[in-house]
Amino acid sequence: MYNIPHFKASNHQEVIDFMHANPFVTICGVDANGLPVATHIPVLIKIENDIVTISGHMMRKQDHSNAFEINKNVLVIFSAPSAFVSANWYTTKNMGSTWNYQTVHARGTLEIKDEAHLRQLLTDLTLHFEKDVDSPTQVKNLSEEYMQQNMKAIYSFDIVVTDLQHVFKLSQNRDEASHANIVNELSNGAPACKHMAAAMSKKNS
Repeated sequence: MYNIPHFKASNHQEVIDFMHANPFVTICGVDANGLPVATHIPVLIKIENDIVTISGHMMRKQDHSNAFEINKNVLVIFSAPSAFVSANWYTTKNMGSTWNYQTVHARGTLEIKDEAHLRQLLTDLTLHFEKDVDSPTQVKNLSEEYMQQNMKAIYSFDIVVTDLQHVFKLSQNRDEASHANIVNELSNGAPACKHMAAAMSKKNS
């Protein structure tokens, strides 16, 4: 990971908030032959006694899920929209352009859980994202036959985070005028650019 001191969050809670705000993650690992594998899934984050646990579920008998059963060491990547930053927006000239982005890397051991955990995870995950507690798609409103049939095809997991690293590259190394120019230019761009402008403004405040 690109690890430069001035591209860091002000405090640990800022990193946790970023993870909560960007729960669709990439989980990376290595299979039995040493080849990289990855999958993309939504997760829930829980913190108890300063221990961060990432929970989710995935389909069985896939290259990634098979790999995680053998080698449980994984890397979970949390990302947000990023944006190109032109050096033309700097007050200092004769410099190269760059890319602003935010990402968190969480390393840990993936532990496959039992059926009770899976059912609770599905309940919590659906409730968290569905919002409407009376929605027909809530687990409590689904038939037991449907639940049993689909639960056979997936497993749930917990990842206890053992190492948490991040990069919040938001032009913190630019002078005030350049920073303002970058925010202004990005504010007039595509949705990802607008997202980055907002992140930069929030960080600067």
